[in-house]
Amino acid sequence: MKGVVKIKNMRVYAFHGCLKEESKIGGDYLVNLRAYCDLGGAANSDSLEETANYTLLGKIVSKEMAVRSKLLESVAKRIIDSCIKEVSVIERVVVEISKINPPINADVESVTVLLEGRRQ
Repeated sequence: MKGVVKIKNMRVYAFHGCLKEESKIGGDYLVNLRAYCDLGGAANSDSLEETANYTLLGKIVSKEMAVRSKLLESVAKRIIDSCIKEVSVIERVVVEISKINPPINADVESVTVLLEGRRQ
């Protein structure tokens, strides 16, 4: 049984960006994650070990968001790699990271990077 475990709009305060000020003052980010899995085992067994545990996924997001990077692409790749490494039922992961109120010369609510990775 194919399925998806989602984390929607996880708010994280982090220090990503190319500007020196961003590394000092930080900013708000929203992270969305979709983990595509075979959830048949979990549906039949009612066992947490057979699903993509969203608590663990949230911890992975928090851990990787805490590592400063210039680019959101780098952060998204680390999240994908960690999810695939740590959660055996995941076949594919889509991560979307939005920087709220980015420091650009325009009235912009957010900028977003979306990356997808698959188990090899």
